[in-house]
Amino acid sequence: MEALIIVDMQRDFMPGGALAVPEGDKIIPKIEDLVKTFKKRGSLIVATRDWHPPNHVSFKERGGPWPRHCVQNTEGAEIVVELPEDAIIISKADEPDKEAYSGFEGTNLAEILNERGVKKVYLCGVATEYCVRATALDALKEGFEVYLLQDAIKGINAEDEKRALRELRERGANIIDSTEL
Repeated sequence: MEALIIVDMQRDFMPGGALAVPEGDKIIPKIEDLVKTFKKRGSLIVATRDWHPPNHVSFKERGGPWPRHCVQNTEGAEIVVELPEDAIIISKADEPDKEAYSGFEGTNLAEILNERGVKKVYLCGVATEYCVRATALDALKEGFEVYLLQDAIKGINAEDEKRALRELRERGANIIDSTEL
């Protein structure tokens, strides 16, 4: 069994959002095509999201590095890709004093995947060098076979993105293009 994990495709991470990933919106059609492809294959579809309380530790006013973003129940936290009704939404970083970049951190994602017999995970979304990287590394630690869909991810900084991809490859992630599916 396999799963498509869509990382943090939320309004605040799109151009014009509070913490925009440059050209993050350009991968929306590609990800929506992937959702259709994986749905036809009978795969599990998972979407992670930042789900911050208004006083989250990562926000600048609390000494964190980021502007307020993806606050629970706001437009900025909305997922911008169309998902099937049976998609699983994983909320992360939803406690005021705990940061979480990975979709596995502080969530039951590993349990869900294991209960469903998932062996391979395919990752897409934003931002490559932050939440995509952290989710991929944790998926590897959890024993999943990891495929990073390089034409369906976007990073903030080109050099940091290259460094993250190199690290992921070295740690055992497969970096592929969606045309290789």
